[in-house]
Amino acid sequence: MSKNRPPSQRQLKAGELIRRALAEILAKENLRDPDLQGVSITISEVRASPDLKHALVYAAPLGGGDMDATIKALQRVQSFLRGRLGKEMEMKSTPRLKFVADRSFDTAEDMAKLLENPHIKQDLEG
Repeated sequence: MSKNRPPSQRQLKAGELIRRALAEILAKENLRDPDLQGVSITISEVRASPDLKHALVYAAPLGGGDMDATIKALQRVQSFLRGRLGKEMEMKSTPRLKFVADRSFDTAEDMAKLLENPHIKQDLEG
């Protein structure tokens, strides 16, 4: 079996269900970790392993908060979130969660700034 195989429909569906459930839990729950107090978090993607026992969760603080502190805090509360996820979802087993910084928003912002550069604008208009 190849490690570079694209995710199956089952993995994609599970990932999306986990993403939605986690987003809802994070919006509702008042997490006790001080680094998560008053921080809105976006869950942009969840990649489930083929056996659905592990999930890689791409997250970022909305409004450009401290990315590293937020990811570390989410990792600290992952067992609580996993427990809540188990109650919300009907899965045989609840996957272990690993939170990863989603830097795609930074990349999009950098691209927008780059496209506003006068030298680049003139090349695009020509």
